[in-house]
Amino acid sequence: MSIHLQKITKNNVQDLQEVSIQTFTETFKDNNSEKSLNDYLNTAYELTKLEKELENPHSEFYFAYFNNELAGYLKININDAQSEKMGENALEVERIYIKKSFKRRGIGRHLIETAEQLAKKYQKNLMWLGVWEYNPKAIAFYETLGFKVIGAHSFFMGEEEQTDLIMSKQL
Repeated sequence: MSIHLQKITKNNVQDLQEVSIQTFTETFKDNNSEKSLNDYLNTAYELTKLEKELENPHSEFYFAYFNNELAGYLKININDAQSEKMGENALEVERIYIKKSFKRRGIGRHLIETAEQLAKKYQKNLMWLGVWEYNPKAIAFYETLGFKVIGAHSFFMGEEEQTDLIMSKQL
């Protein structure tokens, strides 16, 4: 078993779009209307939007490979790239998605450990993320890694408002 990461650049934007749409759809299609899901996917993962995100010096993306196959990806934000004002000492794990066929192989843990290493590299002592309130497996996973629920915020799937729990971990 081999997990390795590759930093994503604008040259990889189409692969990023593809894995983003696949993993988000696999994760949320059964609990959302097709219209809401498609509205979200067409906005959130539009190529120009992803290119802009990749250009932000306070955001980083990493592909995760399992035995040389693209298995998922990680997006982290610091400073003003964070989606919530959590302070200059915080690192946000904005996206951590694994293809369904690669789940339960240690990739998610590896990505969270990578985010923690990046937080230390950037001298951040708080790591945080948002997770859908109706995703008990993800919530339990983050709790095993030391994250605690500290609040909530709205997340819009198309026009449908949902609630993400905000979970954080002191480093």
